[in-house]
Amino acid sequence: MSSNAFLNKLKKHFNCQKAGFSGTLDPFAKGLLVVAFGGHTKLLPFLDKAKKTYRATLWLGAKSKTLDIEGISNVNIAPRFPISAIENLFSSLVGKISYTPPTFSAKKINGKRAYQLAREGKEVRLKKCVMDIFTLKILHYTHPFLHFEVTLSGGGFVRSLGEIIANRLGVDACLSSLERIAECGISLAYMQGVGKDSIDLGVKYPLYHLDSVQILPFETLEVQSEEFENAVFNGRKVLLLTQKC
Repeated sequence: MSSNAFLNKLKKHFNCQKAGFSGTLDPFAKGLLVVAFGGHTKLLPFLDKAKKTYRATLWLGAKSKTLDIEGISNVNIAPRFPISAIENLFSSLVGKISYTPPTFSAKKINGKRAYQLAREGKEVRLKKCVMDIFTLKILHYTHPFLHFEVTLSGGGFVRSLGEIIANRLGVDACLSSLERIAECGISLAYMQGVGKDSIDLGVKYPLYHLDSVQILPFETLEVQSEEFENAVFNGRKVLLLTQKC
């Protein structure tokens, strides 16, 4: 299901009208989705969205208009590549790279989502963008499936990265799996140290309870007086003075 459909299920389950998430997951993908409820939705813009980490599988030889398994139109036998060639290719992609967002994406064109236009059979022309590839490593290569892990800038598309890798190798390819394992400075490994529950939405999903104070990228201040506490609680601006030595 889509991230919005999942969010609607959460809102109904918790009987909460106001909720939001930090970053959309593709419908075919799985992994971490940071969700805020009620007044906590106002904190979402302050989360650090500069980097996101994914684990993905690229199916070499599979052609897809959506760049993932949902739109496969043809599968050819791709040649097997030396692991050294793939390692060299991955090294060359670390840094800033130019790419065209997927036609089937949530990018907007004149106020309408690109994927909506594409599904209507209309021409979709998206401007080239730049994303940062911070790390890119091979996890496993069992031909024709290339498993890798990437940390890229917020707003970047792993599907587009997969398309670039395929073009550099001279073959068709699409993602057959995608899992987000970290975003907003929160990773699945970090989750192991926080309170865990589960939620049944027809399928059971793990649910982790996060402390907003701990995950926000701000320093904390110890309240020194009732007057200061009341000022902060009521949203008044306060002046912080530091003592000079």
